[in-house]
Amino acid sequence: MLQFIDVSFSYDSSPDILFDSLNFHFSTGWTGIVAANGAGKTTILQLAAGILQPHSGFVKAGGTVGYIPQRTDFAPTAMPELFNLDVAGSNLFQLRGILAIDSDWQFRWDTLSHGERKRIQVACALMSSPDVLLVDEPTNHLDVETAALVKQALQRFVGTGLLVSHDRSLLDDLCCRIMFLHSGNALVIPGNYTAAAAQEKISADTLRDQRQRIKNKVRSLEAESKRRRQEAQRSEGRVSKKRLHKNDSDGRAKINLAKLTSKDAVAGNLAASFGARVERAQHELAGVKVEKKYDLAFNLVGEKCQKDLLVRVKACQFELGPQRCINLPEFALYPDDRVGITGANGSGKSTFLRHIISSLDIPQDRLIYLPQEISVLEGAAIIREFQNLPARTLGEVCSYVSCLGSDPEGLLNTTMPSPGELRKLHFAIGLTRRPWLVIMDEPTNHLDLQATELLENALAQIESALILVSHDLQFIERLTTRRLHFPA
Repeated sequence: MLQFIDVSFSYDSSPDILFDSLNFHFSTGWTGIVAANGAGKTTILQLAAGILQPHSGFVKAGGTVGYIPQRTDFAPTAMPELFNLDVAGSNLFQLRGILAIDSDWQFRWDTLSHGERKRIQVACALMSSPDVLLVDEPTNHLDVETAALVKQALQRFVGTGLLVSHDRSLLDDLCCRIMFLHSGNALVIPGNYTAAAAQEKISADTLRDQRQRIKNKVRSLEAESKRRRQEAQRSEGRVSKKRLHKNDSDGRAKINLAKLTSKDAVAGNLAASFGARVERAQHELAGVKVEKKYDLAFNLVGEKCQKDLLVRVKACQFELGPQRCINLPEFALYPDDRVGITGANGSGKSTFLRHIISSLDIPQDRLIYLPQEISVLEGAAIIREFQNLPARTLGEVCSYVSCLGSDPEGLLNTTMPSPGELRKLHFAIGLTRRPWLVIMDEPTNHLDLQATELLENALAQIESALILVSHDLQFIERLTTRRLHFPA
């Protein structure tokens, strides 16, 4: 059981309240949490885990709580136990088998791929059989086969589960209800993601229609109120004593009487009445909040390098650990190349990218490199750079961030945005330097579904050379013309 009772929360670094009097109650089964980047999905999990404390209200979790974070920087503290096969009555061997975890992984965390690290995180959380399990983006970094293993492992859990994910397949196969977050409010709809999203779209469209009707009503009332005020002013002018001769006492008396009884007084009252109606309609409009829709069309700025060749690397062998090495192929990259790289987790894709980058002979500011994960220190440096940009460059970056589906004003007021927002910001800053080459390692990791579509549409237009590593085959097929596959 997991319950939020009138929970309010905001970050010290932000002037905005993230949640205000948030209420929900979940019993057994998986609940998927779906929202745009920065809407508070991870915050919900951290409040439930006790990592964050609400400013007001209560969080109640029945029994023990397990938490699988998004980041994979550090090995779980329970990892030694995962590889202890002497623990009586444990299901460790079965968990390791389901998740295809090799015994040597315990000795080489630093050389494991992010996907391999994620599998260890999942196994460590499940082996303690918690009553409540909180999972943040478990299939990020995973190839199709490995994502299926993680899904199979999570399906074994029988308690109360909260799942933050942009993986539609996982949400469909695992969840019995979906919680949509919009503007700090939660809407819970029964069913898997496909069914709940269809119902949520109907609700959102209805809300947008309602808001548009109220906006039209406000405009009409404002126009009529303005007309009534002007009419009242003209009426007052017609009866003004200043426009009469000072000796016309008879006329002045008639006007005094007319002020009390004529249509002129009625016009003033009607103007005041319409003003009150406008205020009520504006208040009604403020109470109907809808999620912002972003324009899917925007142009990325990049330049084609005038060199004949960007880089050429020779084939080589790279050691990953004891008795573990990978063979990196010979590779040449030309200024108009668009290269898609695929392969299983741990096959050497990210290592190959780092090998290419170390061999480049182009100015550093002409390269955008988006790694799988941005460290905490790197993230803090990106935020500082963003907040200290010259006004013109800042405006350009804010425009790109907005076109990728995030609020740039919110990023100006935070010390550490969500991983998805941070990736957008890092990419946007790089775009202002007119890159010759864009290298992206799993670019859709941490991005919400809308942001993925926005990024895909934008990259289709960029003139720079492009190297993409991704498990999203549709993403690769649309955006690249050369393919390189790394076998397991």
